[in-house]
Amino acid sequence: MLGEMRTATLLAKGIANDSTCSDVHKTLKMATLNGAKALGLSESIGSLKKGKQADIVALNLNQLETTPLYEPLSQIIYASDRQQVSDVWVAGKRLLKDKKLITLNSEELMENAKLWQEKIKNNYSKN
Repeated sequence: MLGEMRTATLLAKGIANDSTCSDVHKTLKMATLNGAKALGLSESIGSLKKGKQADIVALNLNQLETTPLYEPLSQIIYASDRQQVSDVWVAGKRLLKDKKLITLNSEELMENAKLWQEKIKNNYSKN
């Protein structure tokens, strides 16, 4: 989502040939509340309000890619990507803590992926 917000902002500026036509606040609103409105779901998602559903992502902006930090929202839109994501909550349940998945067994997941890789490879080579 961070990449999509960056791309949308830069495309709007490029198409309009105006670097001031879209700012990071508009971009955040497009990605959250306006997205929910477009889906007809603004009463239940799209903003952090009591009674609404929300997924929350915490970012660590104390990294080389996001330093110096003058305007946090600009840094999030223009300089952040998945490397800055430290914690994630989906529907109130924490899924990522300090960059580690806490609801999945990573080793088991990797083994399962390797098994499927072999199955797909063997099936493909038969055809």
